[in-house]
Amino acid sequence: MSTANSELQQRKDAATPRGVGVMCDFYAERALNAELWDVEGRRFIDFAAGIAVTNTGHRHPKIVAAIREQLDRFTHTAYQVVPYRSYVELAEKINARTPGKHAKKTAFFTTGAEAVENAVKIARAATGRPGVIAFTGAFHGRTMMGMALTGKVAPYKLGFGPFPPDVFHAPFPTPLHGVTTADSLKALEHLFKADIDPQRVAAIIFEPVQGEGGFYQAPAEFVRGLRALCDTHGMLLIADEVQTGFARTGKLFAMEHYDVVPDLMTIAKSLAGGVPLSGVTGRAEIMDAAAPGGLGGTYAGNPLAVAAAHAVLDIIDSEALCDRAAVLGERLKTTLKGLRAAVPQIADVRGPGAMIAVEFGKQGAAHEPDAAFTKRVQSRALERGLLLLVCGVHSNVIRFLFPLTIEDHVFDEAIAILEDVLKETASDVK
Repeated sequence: MSTANSELQQRKDAATPRGVGVMCDFYAERALNAELWDVEGRRFIDFAAGIAVTNTGHRHPKIVAAIREQLDRFTHTAYQVVPYRSYVELAEKINARTPGKHAKKTAFFTTGAEAVENAVKIARAATGRPGVIAFTGAFHGRTMMGMALTGKVAPYKLGFGPFPPDVFHAPFPTPLHGVTTADSLKALEHLFKADIDPQRVAAIIFEPVQGEGGFYQAPAEFVRGLRALCDTHGMLLIADEVQTGFARTGKLFAMEHYDVVPDLMTIAKSLAGGVPLSGVTGRAEIMDAAAPGGLGGTYAGNPLAVAAAHAVLDIIDSEALCDRAAVLGERLKTTLKGLRAAVPQIADVRGPGAMIAVEFGKQGAAHEPDAAFTKRVQSRALERGLLLLVCGVHSNVIRFLFPLTIEDHVFDEAIAILEDVLKETASDVK
């Protein structure tokens, strides 16, 4: 077995395609909670959490125990062939805990993109309409429909078209860059006059907090405006909670920050704490629109993943992770805001709960994205053993996705590294 990162890197380059972009040049050997170690024994603090997948940390004992117990029962039957109780019980829990008091139903799948695809299928079946509206900066997956809905070209769409038709985009409100809620809603009205009759639109899909787009949170008045448009024109409102769900924003679901209830919700990532599982939850009558056999998948709702998801919900409750997210997120935001004088490139600090981002602009021109500065911060942090992710249409935003179970002393260590790196990088520019 190879124990050298350099050798594994050479083997990776020879055996796997360049289209699978890989951020790090080292290889994971083991992980625990918010820390991981590579094959050479180096330690890293994980502020990426597998892109918001391990909100409950790496290898949480309750998740490991739940998977082991299920392993002793069965690993796969295909739910559509031989169903199992745990799937039904998890659907009941999700139905009860997602926003809205109406009757709901849930179907499970494997990936976030698969959940989005099925939400669109359900919306089209329920309305008999083809059109779907998404937003600039959105990310909804790498499948053909997912790419069509995604509002960021590089690297997701390059060379892969044509994409499915009847997908349209409107600007997402980003006040920092001069796009207000009024601008976004006005653009939708213009879309209905210039590009598609609203009577042909099945659904509007949006992220309560944009993930890849830069962690911009949808303003409350914008979400209300979307709900009003959907009600007026008979469209469905789909909330994509793939990245925002399961305590990340300080609520179990980000839509709990609003007084609006979506018709459909997509969930994935931290749902099963690192085991592939996703779902679509929605109004019962809408979820029943697809004919038997129209939904599903060979691995959809895999029993090992379902067992892990039951443990995740228990951990979120028993360890008060929604409250923990709010506390940690506030500590991080306070630190970042306090660095503005020393780091003038900080254009904005934002985000609900522990879904925090810092956006960088060029010194003296905060609204002009500075991707180079952002990349230097990320690279320097990695050299110091702190994993950070970059996002945003202009790649000038660092998003923080640490496990919500992170120990205080590890969190403090990471914040100290971050402070040093930001100050050092800023001093290089002066």
